[in-house]
Amino acid sequence: MLLQTPRRSQSGRIRAGRVDIFPCIDMVNHIKATLNIDASVMVRLKREAARRGCTMSELVETALRRLLERRTPVRKLPPLPTFHSGGYLVDIDDRDALYQAMEGR
Repeated sequence: MLLQTPRRSQSGRIRAGRVDIFPCIDMVNHIKATLNIDASVMVRLKREAARRGCTMSELVETALRRLLERRTPVRKLPPLPTFHSGGYLVDIDDRDALYQAMEGR
């Protein structure tokens, strides 16, 4: 990718120049992060990484990928129970009937 950048000539005038820019693809795919890990877990992580012959970062990334990609099957919920109440006891549009039903007037 080429970008034009302004440059000053000896007379002080600004003239355009060319700068080569090479995109750094690796920086887009990897992010550095700080994690607080319990000391006992860190000891186990170091041992496991050494046993597998990989870095701790690779091992943590693999574990996180597996955790995040694991999909729990969606359980279908049973239908809610239904019942027949025998109809409305009070017309909710009738304020006096509501008060009588609630307060026993």
